This record gives sequence, C-alpha cells and structure tokens, in this order.
Amino acid sequence: MLTLGGQAHGSFCDGMRRRDFLKLGGLALGGLSLPQLLRAESQAGVGKSHKAIIMVFLAGGPPHQDMFDLKPDAPSGIRGDFKPIATNVPGFDICEHMPRMAKMMDKFAVIRSLVGSGPDHSAGQCLTGYTDLVSRVQGGRPSLGSIVAKLEGPIHSDIPPFVGLSPRVGHPPWANPGDPGYLGLAYAPFAPFRAEGSDGKKGDNPDSVGLKLDESVIIPDRLAGRRSLLGQLDQFRRGLEQSPAIQGADSFTTRAFDILGSRKVFEALDLSKEDPRLRARYGIGDMKQEFDGPPCCMDHFLMARRLVEAGVRVVTLAFGRWDTHSDNFSTNAERIPKLDMGLSALVEDLHNRGMDKDVSVVVWGEFGRTPQINAQAGRDHWPPVNFVALAGGGMRTGQVIGSTDKHAAFAKDRPVTYPSVFSTLYHNLGIEPSTAVPDRGGRPMFLLDDREPIQELI
Repeated sequence: MLTLGGQAHGSFCDGMRRRDFLKLGGLALGGLSLPQLLRAESQAGVGKSHKAIIMVFLAGGPPHQDMFDLKPDAPSGIRGDFKPIATNVPGFDICEHMPRMAKMMDKFAVIRSLVGSGPDHSAGQCLTGYTDLVSRVQGGRPSLGSIVAKLEGPIHSDIPPFVGLSPRVGHPPWANPGDPGYLGLAYAPFAPFRAEGSDGKKGDNPDSVGLKLDESVIIPDRLAGRRSLLGQLDQFRRGLEQSPAIQGADSFTTRAFDILGSRKVFEALDLSKEDPRLRARYGIGDMKQEFDGPPCCMDHFLMARRLVEAGVRVVTLAFGRWDTHSDNFSTNAERIPKLDMGLSALVEDLHNRGMDKDVSVVVWGEFGRTPQINAQAGRDHWPPVNFVALAGGGMRTGQVIGSTDKHAAFAKDRPVTYPSVFSTLYHNLGIEPSTAVPDRGGRPMFLLDDREPIQELI
C-alpha cells in the first residue's frame, strides 16, 4: 500500500470526514489486485480508433410529457404546467425550461417512442439494454462500458477505457456506473466518486465498484486545490521509475502503476484547468445529493468531455433524481434548466472541438411518468413509453423519431426498444452487435438479441 499524505479536512457533502490523500496500489477487488485485473483485461486486445460514448442516466424516470413530448391540447389533468417552445428544427417543440437546447436541436435526435422499460428503479437497463430481471437470469449482462473495455481495450496504457462518474447514493441501483457482469472485475469502470453514502451503507454489487481512489472522494470543488497533490504524484512517479522493485515487475504491475501514478486522469478531472468562461457555460455543479438520488452536478458533463479527450472510451454519469410522485412541476422547473445547461454545453463543446462525429451522447431514464397527474401534483411510474435523446456519433440529428398517442401514454408509431438503441451505439463505435463474448461458463453470449440499428439515425 502506497499513500500520499495530506492535511485533514472537515465533513464533506456525504457527511463523512476524509483525509486529502490517495492510497495507491492496494486496489483489491474480490481478491484481485490491480495488476491481476489488468492481466485479465489484456486478453481483450487494444483497439486503434477512438470512438467514444458519454451516457447520462436520469435516475428515477424523467417525465417525457413535460420535456420532449408535451401535449398542450390534452386535458388539464394530463398536459401539465409547462408550455412547449419552438426549436431551430421546424415542427420540433420541447419544454419551455430548455431554451438552450431549443436553439440547437438540429444537433439532437429525440426518440419519443421508447418501449420495453422494466419496472425497476435502476440504471441497469440504460447501461446494458436489458432489464435487471433478464440480466440476472442470464448471469449478469455486462454494461456497454465493460463490453467496450473488453473488445477495444485502452487507448493509452495509463488511461482506463471505462470511467463511471456516478457517486454512491442512498438508493444503490441508481448509483451503478456500469457492472461488468459475467465479463468479470477486469472490465469494471474506474470510479473516482465511489465513496460511501451519508448512511454509511455500501449496498452496491461489488462488481460495480471498479478501480477507485480508495478512501478519497474527489469533489469538484476540491479539485481546484489539487496542485500540491499533482506535485506529489510527480514525486511518486519519479520514485517509481527509480525503484528496483518496479523495474523488475511484470508488465501488468507496471501498467497498474502507470494508471495510478499518471497525471492524466487527475488532470482530466481538474476543471481549474479549463477556461473560466467555458466552465461557466457548463454551469458550476456540486455533489449535494437529492434525497436518495444523484446530485445535479453540471461539472460531470465537463469532466466527461475532458476524460474522453484524454482517451477514455466510455463515460457514464447520473444526473438528478427524477422520481417526482409529488411536486413534479415545481421541482422540475428547477431541475430541467440544469440539464438544459449542462447538456447543451457538452454537445456544443463537442462540435466546437470537432469531436461530434466520434463521440455519441445518450440521455435517458429507466421509464416515463404517468399521463395522469396525481393528487400530489406528481406523476407516477409509467413503463409503457419513454424517451431517449441522442447527439453526436456521426448520427443524423435534427429529427424526432416515433410518436405517442394524444395523452403520451403509449407509442403511436415507430416503437423503439432499448436493445435497438444499443445496436446504434455499438454501430457508432464500429462494433458489430452480433459479436459474442464468453460468459463465466465460457458460453458465447451475443451482445444483443435485437441487433438492428435505428436506420433513421445511420
């Protein structure tokens, strides 16, 4: 165990006291050390291109009819309080609380007829394409990030291919950054925010922990003060280079220290390096959790772009708690503008940097909300139909795919399934959806059962 020491700090937003240190080397998961994980991962090989995906999970079920599928002519008990506004795509209206996106909807495609949602409050289906029940029956479906890590490998030896930014929260299934499932722990995400929640409970599937900064929480507000830490990392690396033990280590141990001693991941997470004007465009976020759900941290959108630029292939993040059984309109009048700000800044930034053809962005939740507004001014769970917003990846944007009936209750035409969205994402990465990977028993498992990409997007 190698430790970089620092000064003690007070309580952070998770209610726990932390020390400003990184413990490096002792990242054992399920009995495996980091070098063992890398050795197992090496069986995958290394890809040559840098296609990437940023996946945004809206925990709790976002209200489709209050965001991208408003029904202004529906009865008052259904249509809600929000008004539609025109976008820069003729005939494509969205919620009045998304004015930034409205000015650039030509860079987005929205599917209004997503079907097949499971009943679970879980990120699982948005990470794998399969409901949690199906995933369990099939031995644990790997997340897209884990699949990409196995099939493509890392771009650089000191940059993990898969990073999960979702922090630990009170409801653990919302905090899942992407389980590796039957692929094994070698393909778990690097998860820098996986500290315990304020209740002190762990609660996660251990497969979802991934490579982490043990005992440390990297809160965006603290990254600006990490100059001394980066200096310690430089000193640490120089010590590694001169160490006889490291000079005699195998390549997997050396690569483990490359990752842990590298400045690249920490620099990607350090938003103080960005132009303040650009960071202001994204919005300054915090790590304050919404009850038992994820925070609305706009910083994570900027971190995702920086991580992809550094060489990460898949970044997942969870944004906000959208389970509005009560006060749907008052809470979402505050929450939706935050999503509008962070998401529009991310997509605009990708275009400005020429990354829009290579980086796919997908935004969705586990299910939609009921057409009928309940007595508490809320909307309840509604699996029959949902939405997904997509951008980048060379996709044909500036369009709406599918529609719902007059109450936004059921798909009216062009129903789209979760696996077909995943087929499209794999297509954008250059991965054939009919590819098979072995499960724990060595049996070949196809990535998807529905392998037809969404033709309107190709």
